Amino acid sequence: MNFEIQKRALSRVIRDDLDALIVFCPQNTEQAPDAQDPLSLVLRQALAKGDLTPKAGSVLSLYGLAGVKSRHVVLVSTEDQTCAHIRTAVVAAWAALKAAKPKHLGMHTVGEWTAQRLQTAASALADGSYSYTATLSKPQHRTLQQVTFSAADVAAEHRAAMVQTQAVVSGVELAKEWANRPANHATPTHLAEAAKAIAKGRSFKCDILGPKEVAKLGMGSFLAVAQGAAEPLRFIVMRYSGTSSAQAPVVLVGKGITFDTGGISMKPAPEMDEMKYDMSGAASVLGVFKALGQLRPAINVVGLIPATENMPDGMAVKPGDVVTSMSGQTIEILNTDAEGRLVLCDALTYAERFKPQAVIDIATLTGACVIALGGVRSGLFTSDEALAQHLQQAGESSGDLCWRMPMDEAYAEGLKTRFADVANVAGRAAGSVTAAKFLQRFAQKYPWAHLDIAGTAWKSGAAKGATGRPVGLLLHYLLAKASLPVSSRRRA
Repeated sequence: MNFEIQKRALSRVIRDDLDALIVFCPQNTEQAPDAQDPLSLVLRQALAKGDLTPKAGSVLSLYGLAGVKSRHVVLVSTEDQTCAHIRTAVVAAWAALKAAKPKHLGMHTVGEWTAQRLQTAASALADGSYSYTATLSKPQHRTLQQVTFSAADVAAEHRAAMVQTQAVVSGVELAKEWANRPANHATPTHLAEAAKAIAKGRSFKCDILGPKEVAKLGMGSFLAVAQGAAEPLRFIVMRYSGTSSAQAPVVLVGKGITFDTGGISMKPAPEMDEMKYDMSGAASVLGVFKALGQLRPAINVVGLIPATENMPDGMAVKPGDVVTSMSGQTIEILNTDAEGRLVLCDALTYAERFKPQAVIDIATLTGACVIALGGVRSGLFTSDEALAQHLQQAGESSGDLCWRMPMDEAYAEGLKTRFADVANVAGRAAGSVTAAKFLQRFAQKYPWAHLDIAGTAWKSGAAKGATGRPVGLLLHYLLAKASLPVSSRRRA
């Protein structure tokens, strides 16, 4: 799906060759255009008569309006034009148009676009029109191919926002695609192949490590999780070099558990199929690299994906086993279903070799985070104030929200054990925080943050499917870092 933006008055848009047109409307007639074209007249009358209420998402569908080239027109209220109301308006308008299967859609605002509103509208439309196809015998492919945004006034910043939004949508949809695939179509080997396909061409490099290479590195914790699986593990190392090699990279570490049975500590059967989403962190890293290839920002980024299944066969690691991580720290595995932190900790140690300016791990790590924050905000865990601020700002600007959680040292008390340097779980209380405290032990040599996306990576129920989060948040963070002067990046 392609996006573009044009400077157009509504009186001109009605003559454009569009299959359908969405018009984002103001709250009252005083804000409506005073032109005498057919659509402006209908808009003013609908507002005056109360047929189009000011509430966000209120719609009025028109068909075959004389003087308007597009057969399908939807007027939709955006209330006060906040991003939340823009998203509500897009969802409502697309619901009214979806059955018409437009190929070329116009989206005109009577008010004004901002970069954030454009990104919100485009992302909401892409989300609503997305359809999964990979394993369907007769897939229903998306018919919407071209979206043209317009307003009476368009600035250079709007065109730049459109380019960025195009890349974000591309990255989000790739992340959705891989997270939605069933585990037999998204094995560690499949993820490695996808990474190599993405990291082709100028500025990219991709290395794939197998069991022998991982063993040679001393990644005993990662190997312990993988030892019960017939599918061989893969450790994926992606590099994007957008500026001088003298500049330290940002490292993204994505949890790549392609299916999580829980291992010997097996999960209950209901909804276990959703454990194909346990590689959503890895999928988000793939999505970010897809977008980096389109935007080519001046920043260096490394992506690390420890990928394996967590299975319960006769070779599987057992509760009470002690393993040695790449860092040399020993870990007592009290619960094999707390496997994400076991693969991430070795990847965090591996990240040290890049001398990074920051490391961010992304993982569907704990059900406790779902209880704490639901599906609205991802959990943000870090003791680095600057990194926390930058990630929170990226979340707000992208609409891909996060919420900072505590990291008091007292939360680590429950991880103490007599039989190893650290246990992999600390009981039910504050489970998302104690999981983050476990990871923090392996991330002492650089600024580090952990994003727990267990509540935000996918939706259950009738709307079951991956969300592609937090690709938007991560890209906004990286692009903001790329736009900073070198001295500012070093201070941050």
